[in-house]
Amino acid sequence: MRIEDYALIGDLQTAALVGRNGSVDWLCLPRFDSAACFAALLGEPTHGRWLIAPAAPVTRTSRRYRDGTLILETDLETADGAVRLIDFMPPREPGARPQLTRIVQGLRGRVRVQVELVVRFEYGSVVPWVQRVPDGVVAQAGPDALHLATSVPLHGHELTTVGEFELAAGGAERFMLTWFPPYEPPGLVEDAYSALARTERWWRDWSGRCGYTGAYGDEVLRSLIVLKALTDRQTGAVLAAPTTSLPEELGGERNWDYRYTWLRDSVLALNALLAGGYTDEARAFADCVFRATAGHPEQMQIMYGIAGERRLAEYELDHLPGYEGSRPVRVGNAAAGQFQLDVYGEVLGVAAAVAGQAGRYPDRQWRQQRKLLDYLDGVWQQPDDGMWESRGPRRHYTQSKLMAWVAFDRAVTMANRFGLDGPVPKWAATRDAIRAEILDRAWDPHRETFTQYYGSTALDAGVLMIPLVGLLPADDPRVTSTIDVVRAELGHDGLLSRYSTDDTDDGLAGTEGQFLACSFWLVDALALNGRRDEARELFERLLGLANDVGLFAEEYDVPHGRQVGNFPQAFTHLALINAARVLSTEHPDPFERRPVPSSST
Repeated sequence: MRIEDYALIGDLQTAALVGRNGSVDWLCLPRFDSAACFAALLGEPTHGRWLIAPAAPVTRTSRRYRDGTLILETDLETADGAVRLIDFMPPREPGARPQLTRIVQGLRGRVRVQVELVVRFEYGSVVPWVQRVPDGVVAQAGPDALHLATSVPLHGHELTTVGEFELAAGGAERFMLTWFPPYEPPGLVEDAYSALARTERWWRDWSGRCGYTGAYGDEVLRSLIVLKALTDRQTGAVLAAPTTSLPEELGGERNWDYRYTWLRDSVLALNALLAGGYTDEARAFADCVFRATAGHPEQMQIMYGIAGERRLAEYELDHLPGYEGSRPVRVGNAAAGQFQLDVYGEVLGVAAAVAGQAGRYPDRQWRQQRKLLDYLDGVWQQPDDGMWESRGPRRHYTQSKLMAWVAFDRAVTMANRFGLDGPVPKWAATRDAIRAEILDRAWDPHRETFTQYYGSTALDAGVLMIPLVGLLPADDPRVTSTIDVVRAELGHDGLLSRYSTDDTDDGLAGTEGQFLACSFWLVDALALNGRRDEARELFERLLGLANDVGLFAEEYDVPHGRQVGNFPQAFTHLALINAARVLSTEHPDPFERRPVPSSST
């Protein structure tokens, strides 16, 4: 199946991908970053999946989410009738075990339905021991065990648990799959319909609190639901995506593990959550950022694990052939050890947001920010690895310097507004020096555009952030010409690449698709530049690239007309939310300081 043929379900601590064919092909338990027990997404059915579908050929498929929820309904029709598959994961309370629930309902006629459960722990490499129990089966190996509770008779066949049943109109069968530690008993299983009612009530209550009142409300709410689904309920971390190694180029090597939280996403995620009125989530994410970055400034990373873990060692799973042969399949992310200047601007941007809402800033956290600024003042002139985590040589990347400027600009603003202690004149001088250097060394006067790095002729969509963060006014001629040049040279049928892989040595072979978040940044830049009609036209075209249930991957492969990259991608959905807000505002400011209420600290 194509990447866009999948839909997301989750319980706020992990997530699964369900295909249009009724197969759960990706699920990590018990956490987002745990080893997958269903890994067919990156290989074959033998690497783990859970299929429930008609035994006869399916003639028509349609699916949808129940309004305001993450409950997926898939209608599967055959020549003999039709059934509805309802898939969801009840939001997990603290200490509760994850449960994936599937209900099959007969819609018309009589349909023979097949069940195929292939449990393979450790990313498809470990075949478990499967035993029958009174209410279904239990599979266990090593530290993992799964309990499938159902009244449908199941039996083993060639290391697979299978079964069939016939369903008439009005009939239903229920399946509840629960993870538990194998050294404990399976425990009680929540009834499927009770879990469905609880899950629907929870999501509708959450969606009902949405405070977004601008245009494109349905698309914004769906994106907010995706962000909520990718937000760990315990730690507040927002994951980039629930998957690893979905390729940026089909058949290529640009395959990365995105089951972590990136500081780069922090300001945009904060603003996206606040645009929907979700201050609790925004505050929790801000606290997550401050906890993760505590310590010596020179030890700050660009990304962290769900609970702030720093060791994200990267390794390859040689036994998996990869999505459509895209290898290697990676777990962990070596980019966690890169040096990127932009993260300091992200952290200070979050700090400015928190301070703006609260009308003050906690002394303890301000001391932390001052240490970051002291460190940044000594390193901002160094080359770095850049926001796109290039594995090529370090450069003086324009976007990195831009976010260093943001760090000092926001620090000056906070200190002056809230009377915070600090060497404000020194910060202001550094801010002004960085700005002057960017305008001098990153500007190409012959092509009239800002370039990817100092002295380069290569382009980078990251320079579109120059007006978004306020380095230059949005109607400055240099901004206007940069928009036009970037659009012309990095555009592919109107969609933007992050940069040209032909012009940039990123240390990797091949190319990649068009980066959807950058295309949404172009919407922001055009709108701020006064070209709102062009911005709206592009925005609505981008909306048309979502799959049938409103989900976006990281990139779009224009030549193949397909979504590529990890899926669904938080960066894309939060960029959509902010672009919708820009288009809905007469005088938009996508980086408006719209922060969260202060916490008790």
